[in-house]
Amino acid sequence: MGTIIKRGKTYRATVLWYEDGVRKFKSKSGFKTKREAQIYANELENLKARNFISQNSKTPFPEYFWSWFETYKESSVSERTKLTYKNTFNVLKKHLGGIPIEEMDRRLYRKFIAEFGKDHAKSTVSKFNSLYHACVKDAMYDGDMTKDFIAGTDIVYNRKKTRKIDYLNIEETKKLTNYLTDTLNHNFTAKYMILLAIATGARLGEMQALTWKDINFHTIDINKSWNETTKKFQPTKNESSKRIIRVNQNTLDYLQDLKQNNHDMVFINQYNTIPTSSAVNKTLRMCLKELGIDKPSFHFHSLRHTHVAYLLSENIDLYIISKRLGHSDISTTSRVYSYLIDEYKNRADNKIENIVDKLFDDTVDDKKNSINY
Repeated sequence: MGTIIKRGKTYRATVLWYEDGVRKFKSKSGFKTKREAQIYANELENLKARNFISQNSKTPFPEYFWSWFETYKESSVSERTKLTYKNTFNVLKKHLGGIPIEEMDRRLYRKFIAEFGKDHAKSTVSKFNSLYHACVKDAMYDGDMTKDFIAGTDIVYNRKKTRKIDYLNIEETKKLTNYLTDTLNHNFTAKYMILLAIATGARLGEMQALTWKDINFHTIDINKSWNETTKKFQPTKNESSKRIIRVNQNTLDYLQDLKQNNHDMVFINQYNTIPTSSAVNKTLRMCLKELGIDKPSFHFHSLRHTHVAYLLSENIDLYIISKRLGHSDISTTSRVYSYLIDEYKNRADNKIENIVDKLFDDTVDDKKNSINY
């Protein structure tokens, strides 16, 4: 059991254990409250139960990463996200297998990122790097590492494999929206899902899980997701994905057509099923073909990008967009949509240049007058 001792105005947490008959311990001081110290001690006890704790950790970094995932992340992420963590673990095993966490340093990690990045897109390298960094920061908090060897690492990536975000321009978005509203049929709900994606940028699983209780006069409440394999509700991608989104009245009015299907689930179709990812993408491709929009790589998730592109074109603040998408922080939005942001930044720079020029109008006029004089 962990012990909590008060030292002056702060608390210290200590956990004891034995390795090969040798008594060892781990402690940390400086907690402002007894509760904070107890939480830390409980976390160490959890690690100890997994035989994962050591005074001087010799655990290879890949294994440490996976144990960290099982301890701190596994219970709160979706099946899809678990696959991402599994991929990041396999990459570490391939490139850094056998290297203990205590021997990891900036040079080793930078070499690894350079090697991995030369064959991968920027988004992949950035995502993996952020997961590794989260692990290292927790390891420092737990006392298993003393230095953050990832902080400040430059991301190396293959520009040829880094695709620009695929999205519809405003004219194409209007054409698709009009086509959808003209051809809606309550028996086939995929088009309604596409329409809602354009209006909200919500993820497919979030929309598949919607019930009529989640739809209000002006909003939809994203509080769960849908697993199309098990056909059951599951938690959202993460806690920040739980959100309430304002929706325009026209979109909500169209959704009301689906109430005649007499089911608690909003997007149940005539076959008493919710359209799968494959079915929705098939419908989307058919719509684009009918409209003569040639975007072979465009898929349902691209509608989320289209929503962001439209909001950026209307000068909506990036923080507001981030909250609307359900990102944990604005840095995630900036990373994913860096290409789009740069595109609109150039337009904004031109506008700023013209605005600043106005400050010099009087100066220029005075100069002209003085020359004429």
